[in-house]
Amino acid sequence: MESVRQVLKMADLIPVIEKAMGDFSKGEEGGVVQPMRAVVPVKEHKGILYAMPAYSATSGALVTKLLTRFQDRDKIPVTGPRTTVCYFDHTNGDLKSIMDGEVITSMRTAAASAVATKYLAPKGPKILCILGAGRQARSHYQALHQICSFQEVKVWNRTLSRAQEFAAEYNSTVCETAQEAAKDADVIVTVTMSPTPILEHSWVKQGAHVNCVGACRPDWQEVSSELMQKSVVYVDSREAAMKESGDVLISKAEIYAEIGDLVNGTKEAFRDKTTVFTSIGMAVEDVVSAKLVYDKYVEQGE
Repeated sequence: MESVRQVLKMADLIPVIEKAMGDFSKGEEGGVVQPMRAVVPVKEHKGILYAMPAYSATSGALVTKLLTRFQDRDKIPVTGPRTTVCYFDHTNGDLKSIMDGEVITSMRTAAASAVATKYLAPKGPKILCILGAGRQARSHYQALHQICSFQEVKVWNRTLSRAQEFAAEYNSTVCETAQEAAKDADVIVTVTMSPTPILEHSWVKQGAHVNCVGACRPDWQEVSSELMQKSVVYVDSREAAMKESGDVLISKAEIYAEIGDLVNGTKEAFRDKTTVFTSIGMAVEDVVSAKLVYDKYVEQGE
């Protein structure tokens, strides 16, 4: 994990993710081959195995990510990584590298939110709200500060002590309720993995931008249906969102565009309206992130 963290820098990653999102939304012209991820449930242990393969012809990279999520993981000792990235030679199929995928997943997800924020945040955003205080909260703090110069960051977490730990590590104000944290925020990030809404429409000011990250299953919903229905909704992958995003499926909200459409200039970015970016996470983001890591090590002669 640390070896990946040493070479993967957010300033380098965000433009790479931006290009990958644009390539994906171009279809065949973009050179991205990305099937829907395979989902294998392990019901008796409340677990899921994801397999996420993708190929980017423009990047010259072929990758598969294997990821497990087990709700009972805290009750059973964890003996190895839960996310692994396999990097292949795209010219002959040789396995070139096996990487710990925890850092890659955390950073590329936040980088995608940063790209969405770049296009959709109101001009001159001053207040950032982060709902959640885990690994994704930290990576989003770092990524979004590459895009915006916030004057204040407010954080809320169901467990107050975790929010306090976050605030001690990052210059933030701890809020006792999600409503208090969201008040007057220009950019809001939800990274809680909550199965029920933790953000209501009435708490969000007109013209704010919301990055919804934690509701990555069709039966989970981080933001209210009213907020989804009354906002302009953007996604990373329309196909994936229509299959896996609880925020989209439960609310029956209309998807306006993919973020890649904004990158390519084929759809409008409504900065003056309330916008929501629902992030499911795309394998092509893992592809270009892993290539960045691999190329950095090659440059170092390793």
